[in-house]
Amino acid sequence: MAMAAAAHATDELPATYPPRSAVVGWMFFDWAAQPYFSLITTFVFAPYFATRVAADAASGQSMWGFATAAAGLVIALASPVLGAIADASGRRKPWIAAFGAIFVIGASIMWIGKPGNPDVILPLLIAYGFATIGVEFATVFNNAMMPQLVPPDKIGRLSGSGWALGYVGGILSLIVVLGFMAANPITGRTLFGLIPILGLDPASFEGDRITGPLSGLWFVVFVLPMFLLTPDFPAKLSARRALQEGLGDLRETLRELPRHRSMMAFLIANMIYTDGLVSLFAFGGIYAAGTFGWNTIQIGSFGITLAVAGTIGAFIGGRLDDALGPKRVIAGSMSLLLLSIVGILMIDKTTILFWSVTPPVPGGGLFAAPAEKAYLLLGCLIGMAGGPLQAASRTLLIRMAPQDRIAQFFGLFALTGKVTSFIGPLLIGIVTAVTASQKAGMAVLVLFFVAGLVLLARVREEPVEI
Repeated sequence: MAMAAAAHATDELPATYPPRSAVVGWMFFDWAAQPYFSLITTFVFAPYFATRVAADAASGQSMWGFATAAAGLVIALASPVLGAIADASGRRKPWIAAFGAIFVIGASIMWIGKPGNPDVILPLLIAYGFATIGVEFATVFNNAMMPQLVPPDKIGRLSGSGWALGYVGGILSLIVVLGFMAANPITGRTLFGLIPILGLDPASFEGDRITGPLSGLWFVVFVLPMFLLTPDFPAKLSARRALQEGLGDLRETLRELPRHRSMMAFLIANMIYTDGLVSLFAFGGIYAAGTFGWNTIQIGSFGITLAVAGTIGAFIGGRLDDALGPKRVIAGSMSLLLLSIVGILMIDKTTILFWSVTPPVPGGGLFAAPAEKAYLLLGCLIGMAGGPLQAASRTLLIRMAPQDRIAQFFGLFALTGKVTSFIGPLLIGIVTAVTASQKAGMAVLVLFFVAGLVLLARVREEPVEI
């Protein structure tokens, strides 16, 4: 079976790789998708929901956590099946298009999230769930295209460069929203001191709510280079045959997988540390809004700073990946994240570690208080570590997975990245609800990175033969 797989892999991988334009086109998927994570799940809409739509920040954080958990469970259960079918059929782009459409529709509906209206909470969270499912499934199939684009020794650079370009897209989308759309409801002015464009009303937070439709439109426009320039595998089987053979291959892979302890250790480690990372990004902005009382402009400016740090981290991480190997990059990134989380938990308005500091003054300068500066610094460290962690993880998966089942293994990769992704948000939601403390809820993330580091130590960077 291993020999057959190797032969099939040789048939699928290109003898010569496509031109640079195809690689750049593929990288634009990250640019197209990243604004959803920057604007919706992290820095603008999630904090807005927790502080303006929900009754209070703690209950908002709890409900957002439950919705994120539900979407993660759906993604976890379906990703390996869809990946196996895609490998059997040979196509990636039709899946990206279908799930991209679901994402765009769900994101656009999030415009309904008016402040202080409890009637919109449930439909808003459902739309958020559909958008998250769509963009995550599309990402699974986009990742599976990587081995056909560059030689194996350049996969790390490709992955890191893609993440870096995605962060640049996130930065630009944040600048557009904060500089021209989202305004302080008191002054009516944006970060650039302008009246919001498109007649967006600051009093009803239309500048915050527009991030949903904007994310969808951004994806439609900027995913086009991937569809136009990047080649896809030719169709091999009909949809019905692909379903049958894909499910059969998946069953065989799952049956054989326990024999490959290194791959099992990596997938379980990915399950744990990805859960922690996603939860950290999902609730970092909400936590800052509740702890320091930051508004959209402050949180968004924080997001831009983190995204700049993430761009640098992903670019450097991709080169370290090729030079040192993805496992070392993953371990270093997790260690930095663990230290940053511990530091954040020891900061509040009046305290940094064990020292008392001057609290923020209402109407004071941007990040003027010492505690705000410390939170910003730790956030930059998280941004610099988050990109390399994710980019190196998909590189390690590519190096370990059989190439004729790459989408299937990216499905398993997504499964382990999502099967417990509801646990992090769920634990944060439960602990926050029980203790009425955002800090107590965030503290559970320490356990995820410690466990991830322990399991990663058992991983060896070698191909799996199935």
